[in-house]
Amino acid sequence: MSAELTAILRQPSEQLDRCELVHLDREAIDHQLARKQHATYRDHLKALEIHVLELPALPEHPDAIFVEDCALVLDEVAVLTRPGAPSRRDEVTSLAPILAEYREVLRMHEPATIDGGDLLVHGKTVLLGMSQRSNEAGAVQLRAMIETFGYQVKGVPVEYCLHLKSAISSLGDGRVLANPNWIEADCLPETEFIHVHTEEPYGANVLSLPESLVCSSSYPRTNQILRDRGFAVQELDFSELHKMEAAMTCPSLIFRSRSDPR
Repeated sequence: MSAELTAILRQPSEQLDRCELVHLDREAIDHQLARKQHATYRDHLKALEIHVLELPALPEHPDAIFVEDCALVLDEVAVLTRPGAPSRRDEVTSLAPILAEYREVLRMHEPATIDGGDLLVHGKTVLLGMSQRSNEAGAVQLRAMIETFGYQVKGVPVEYCLHLKSAISSLGDGRVLANPNWIEADCLPETEFIHVHTEEPYGANVLSLPESLVCSSSYPRTNQILRDRGFAVQELDFSELHKMEAAMTCPSLIFRSRSDPR
C-alpha cells in the first residue's frame, strides 16, 4: 500500500539556529542530533516502502527543512504556496520541477500568503488556518485553484499557535486529533475529535501513514490516548525540531504517486 506514496524531504541546513520563531523562545539547537532525528524520520518512511525524494539542503534557508509549508498536493493538482515569512519565499521555487513530474502545478502570487502548515485536507474540505502566516488573499486564490476539483476551502482562526496543524491534524480514518483550547469543533461538524492530554498542548500534530501514526515522543500522555483508541503509534524523538516550532508533518510532503500524472 505504501509503495503508492511519495514523500519529499529536504536535508537540514547548517543554519538551523537562524530559524523563524513566533511563539517560542530561541534555544540552542544540537545540529548533530537534529540531523539524526531527521534521518530517523526519513528512514521510517522508507521502511514503510514510501518512495522518498530527499532534496539537498538550502544552506541560507534554515526553515527549508519544513517542506510542508511550500505546497499543497492533492490528487488532482499541486499548489505552490507563498509562505508568510518573506525569508522563506525562495524555498518554493526548487519544488516546482519536482512536483511537475507528478501533478499539474499552480502557483500563488502576491498579495496571497499561505503556509502549508495552515492547510488540513479532510475529505473534500480544506481547512485554512487564518494565522500570522496565511491571509485572506491566499484563501481567495486557493479557492479559485481547487474548487473546480470539488474542494471547499474553509477559513479557521488561528491565534495561540503558529499553524493550524499545531492545533489539529488528521488521524487517517476520518477522525482528528486536536487541542480543544486552540481550535473549535465546529470547524469540522460531524467529525469525531480526539483531544490531546491537557498537559500536552502541542501534542496535536501527528503524521498519519497507512500503517501507523508517527507521533513525537515528547507527548507520551497524548500518544497513550491514541493507543487506547486503537491506533498503532510510532514514537520518534523530535526534540531539536520542536525548538524550531515544528512537529511531525512539517518535514515532508506526502502524496499519492501516479505513473501518468497528466
